[in-house]
Amino acid sequence: MTVKDFANSLELKYWTPDIGLDAVITGGYAGDMLSWVMGRAKEGSVWMTIMSNQNVAAVALMADVACVVLTENVQPDNELVVQANKLGLPVFTSPLSTYELSCRLYTLLTNA
Repeated sequence: MTVKDFANSLELKYWTPDIGLDAVITGGYAGDMLSWVMGRAKEGSVWMTIMSNQNVAAVALMADVACVVLTENVQPDNELVVQANKLGLPVFTSPLSTYELSCRLYTLLTNA
């Protein structure tokens, strides 16, 4: 499944339109401690978090995730949007909790 398919399936709000939408999603990672995510998120994952500052972009780049989804309607800081656009990192928001979004991602990946 591509980032675009995932985002459209769950009606996610795009903050970085037309960036990285063809990347293939291989799994998911839910976490808010940046150092933990850096060492544990797998390449191609959807990173689900409530962290919304510019450090998210740097960590996402190091972890080589497919995209970042801010859950629970958390809005990204302007600096995050600017950095994500520079780095080519898709960033989205969702009204769902991290748990709910994780469950929906799992269902989409296992039924693909």
